[in-house]
Amino acid sequence: MDDLGHPIAYQALGRGAAVYSSDGQELGRVVRVMAAPEANMFDGIVFDMKTGPGGQRFVDAPEVERIFERGVVLTIDAAEAAQLPKPGANPGVLSVKPGDLGGRGGGGFLRRAWDSLSGKR
Repeated sequence: MDDLGHPIAYQALGRGAAVYSSDGQELGRVVRVMAAPEANMFDGIVFDMKTGPGGQRFVDAPEVERIFERGVVLTIDAAEAAQLPKPGANPGVLSVKPGDLGGRGGGGFLRRAWDSLSGKR
């Protein structure tokens, strides 16, 4: 394994950094980091495999052991990495507006719960 430099935070990881398995094999190169920066939440990494079936693969955050200036080391070996899933579409976003809750106007679930607890219902 090449000198990967100093450890860094996921926010500083750039496209093209090498991705290595736990057994030291270079698997490919980082395509993008999956994260929710506003929540400071690291989800994982999409990388392009250079061997095996090739193509892009997604590795979940728990399988990322360390992130360095010039590379990433995973907690899984090369055989396990070959079984990683292809990245999928982002899941849909669910949003609920007050009017979606139904029931008597102006209170929704919390109003009904309070009415039930206070004996109004």
